[in-house]
Amino acid sequence: MTDLKIHGTIYSSNVKDVVGIDIIDDYTIKINLSKEVPFFEYNLTFPILSKDYYEGEDFVNTTKNSSPIGTGKFKISAVQPSYIVLEKNANWWNKEKKFTLEKITINLYSSIGELYNSFKIGNIDLISTANDNLQEYIGTIGYSTKEMKGRDHTFLALNIANEFLSRSEVRKAISFSLDKNNITSSIFNNKYFTSSFPLDYGNWLYEEQDASSGYNTEQAKQILKDNGWINRNGGWQKTENYITKRLSLNLLVKASDASKVSVAQNIKQQLDSQGILINIVQAADNQYSTMIATKNYDIALCNVTLSPSPNLYTFFGENNLANYTNEEINNIMSEVKNTTDENILKEKYKRLFEIYKSDIPYISLYNNKYTVAYSSSLVGDITPNWFYQFYGIESWYK
Repeated sequence: MTDLKIHGTIYSSNVKDVVGIDIIDDYTIKINLSKEVPFFEYNLTFPILSKDYYEGEDFVNTTKNSSPIGTGKFKISAVQPSYIVLEKNANWWNKEKKFTLEKITINLYSSIGELYNSFKIGNIDLISTANDNLQEYIGTIGYSTKEMKGRDHTFLALNIANEFLSRSEVRKAISFSLDKNNITSSIFNNKYFTSSFPLDYGNWLYEEQDASSGYNTEQAKQILKDNGWINRNGGWQKTENYITKRLSLNLLVKASDASKVSVAQNIKQQLDSQGILINIVQAADNQYSTMIATKNYDIALCNVTLSPSPNLYTFFGENNLANYTNEEINNIMSEVKNTTDENILKEKYKRLFEIYKSDIPYISLYNNKYTVAYSSSLVGDITPNWFYQFYGIESWYK
């Protein structure tokens, strides 16, 4: 792990909080961290190679890189400038697992155009891409596709410190007033997935996939009416203690992100038509970062790259983007960090989603989309998701 931190690999961030390792016995090690890292075990998903095999070698330049054997199902048997060959690892630890795939060839290309052309003529059996216009490059014949939700998650943070957003009826009215499908269709031509929760579509702890969040403009209006709001002159207002306040909110967006500005404008149009008046604040990058850090916004249009782990600290932890606190959620967050029981974890995360959907401190909008295209001659259960695109690869065949 020390080498991972020193050499700055793609796995360096996984172990950045590791400060030491103690060897307890032949089968046990203790990893010491500089701070608590929820679900740290998810960070330990990197190749493990033999220390004895590479002892005394400069790992970056060693010729032994051509045939390292790790703990995976396949081993590297050849490395050339234009391809890498993986072969079945006869010494794989899981002797009970049956797999028929004997060899995988990974072709390397200098340009995406070469990659697409190679797929079209049948030299490649499977590719994955975020390209929204894939058919323009590879046509429509001779292959199948599976779409998977990416980790790029866009959402609204509703600052509960705001006098209006502190009221659950206002947050619910906003949620019921937003048609997410309108956003993904009119701005992104349906090339994004609508979303209802940070973990939906991609995490084993979350199975429900209701992305609508109950879009219902009439219900939004009724919620406000039931709580004493009056729609007058195209906007909602409420009188309390002889003071009348008109419902109006600022929506923060990063000015340099053109697509996000378009999303903000779409949201403003939808909410304005409901009498929830929105003022868009387009902030320069540095200003946006400062306003996010200081919670200087009513509503913020935010984006986060989700971790493969089910850690929801960004949304529910201390100093979260919505200034949201909930005692039950705090208890759940503590409980899930200290259990490995899958049934308990699923139960707790189901409850987290129920609270998220009921209290609405955030409104999940959409995630990016990846397409896995594979040859019609490739047979097997191809079910990619954002954590791993090659589930069941051992049983694939042509």
